[in-house]
Amino acid sequence: MARILIIDDEPTILLMLQKMLERAGYIVDMAINGKEGLELFSRFHADLIITDIVMPEKEGLETIREIKKNHPNVKIIAISGGGRIDSTEYLASARLFGASRIFQKPFKQKEIVSAVKELLAKQ
Repeated sequence: MARILIIDDEPTILLMLQKMLERAGYIVDMAINGKEGLELFSRFHADLIITDIVMPEKEGLETIREIKKNHPNVKIIAISGGGRIDSTEYLASARLFGASRIFQKPFKQKEIVSAVKELLAKQ
């Protein structure tokens, strides 16, 4: 069974993604920022990571860069609702840092599950 790490500072997004992915048969770990996400990833190596971009402590772009530096084959999905700038700019940067897929909030749950299945099938 594949393990997925979700990193997002919005509790409602975390819980929604957790329930959705557990129903799809995945093991799910959750973190509320990039710092906590990196700590969890070092303990429970995830097969795929879903990360928000704009978060306190350690934001998503830095988190993606650190994970990809040490684990270049890990699949990452970046999600963002924006922040100081439009979310499309954050997501374009996430793609440059190594995100396999990008989604703007709000996203369709079916699209996320489909992307997860597709990316995990490529491993």
